[in-house]
Amino acid sequence: MIRPTTTPATSFYMHTEFAMIRPTTPDDTTALIAIAEAIGFQASELEQLSKMLVDYFGGDSDSDRFWSTDDDNGPVGVAYCEPERMTDETWNLQFIAIRPDRQGQGRGATLLRYIEQTLTARGGRILLVETSALPSFERTRAFYAKCGYEEEARIRDFYATGDHKVVFRKVLNVA
Repeated sequence: MIRPTTTPATSFYMHTEFAMIRPTTPDDTTALIAIAEAIGFQASELEQLSKMLVDYFGGDSDSDRFWSTDDDNGPVGVAYCEPERMTDETWNLQFIAIRPDRQGQGRGATLLRYIEQTLTARGGRILLVETSALPSFERTRAFYAKCGYEEEARIRDFYATGDHKVVFRKVLNVA
């Protein structure tokens, strides 16, 4: 069960049966990099993630973008979402990760529902999610399908030769 609450500072938090989903803060940076490393990010990807976080917290990013953290006495998951440019309220979930020792508990699905609810409240129409078509990403693709996402497209050899991009799509609000 997800229960939205607000703090006196009007920040939006969601308490779930096992954690609190909240806005990401600069103090989370080290833990978020550790989560990315634990799920298999390469050195160049970790460097890019660090730069994204620095830019975000330094105010050098679009205010529409946001990070959310699944907190259980310390970050165990994170999601990052941004609007697609030149669209009418289409968003892209660029990053979602749960620490490996906390996967399989429903945390990823809960974090994804939080993102969907947040975007719907902002007037979001569509959420896109991209992942690899490699066999090692089968569990990831099954996760998105289970969460109600439909495969919309495949772009051959996108990440590397033989590593296709799979784009999933979910309509957030039906007018």
